[in-house]
Amino acid sequence: MDAPARNWHEFASSETLASGFAKTVAKILSEAIGARGKATLAVSGGTTPGLFFRALSHEKIDWAKVIVSLVDERFVPENSPRSNAGLVAANLLQNEAAAASFVGLYSTAADVESAAKHANDVVGQRVLPLDAVILGMGGDGHTASFFPDADNLATLLDPDAEANVLPVHAPSGIEPRLTLTLPRIASAGFIALHIEGAQKRRVVEAALDDEPHLPVRAVFDHAKVPVQIFWAP
Repeated sequence: MDAPARNWHEFASSETLASGFAKTVAKILSEAIGARGKATLAVSGGTTPGLFFRALSHEKIDWAKVIVSLVDERFVPENSPRSNAGLVAANLLQNEAAAASFVGLYSTAADVESAAKHANDVVGQRVLPLDAVILGMGGDGHTASFFPDADNLATLLDPDAEANVLPVHAPSGIEPRLTLTLPRIASAGFIALHIEGAQKRRVVEAALDDEPHLPVRAVFDHAKVPVQIFWAP
């Protein structure tokens, strides 16, 4: 398969990236609301998106018509400092965006497999199809919870997978995870990879060149629209 196109959006600082990226996403959501009366957005956790979340929360769009969900989640309750839902609640679902609805992936099930079955149904009923997906990436080339050492990585990256959400067990992920599958991410109307720092830029460049086995490459290969990379040093 040919190397995917590079669609880099480069900013001078984390702050200018957060502001510019927030305006781009707000425009995408507003266009979706205008087209079909609502918009759906799936975001990622980690240390990178905090500034972006706070900037997006101030954008003046019709947030009451927006459903916010997650690309992936740790199998921990929302009050855990490791919870992506908690991160989103504290940083994105504030200010103007407090009017948005939130659909998480975690539930108080007996195990992550049961939680994934529940999330699979809820996401299918309330979230899909996605208008916008915001991905992050780890230094190992994982995005969503597509960890290189996940025991079901091939299933997660199956472009024909029928599941919306699957459980993930990966030593590098620490806790069990719940994640959207590749085809649900790849079919979104807008897909962005939000990364910062020279090291992560090198990982993306490697994934798009001579290391196509890195999980993040699968998103570029199967996305229905070109993936947009938002980056600051």
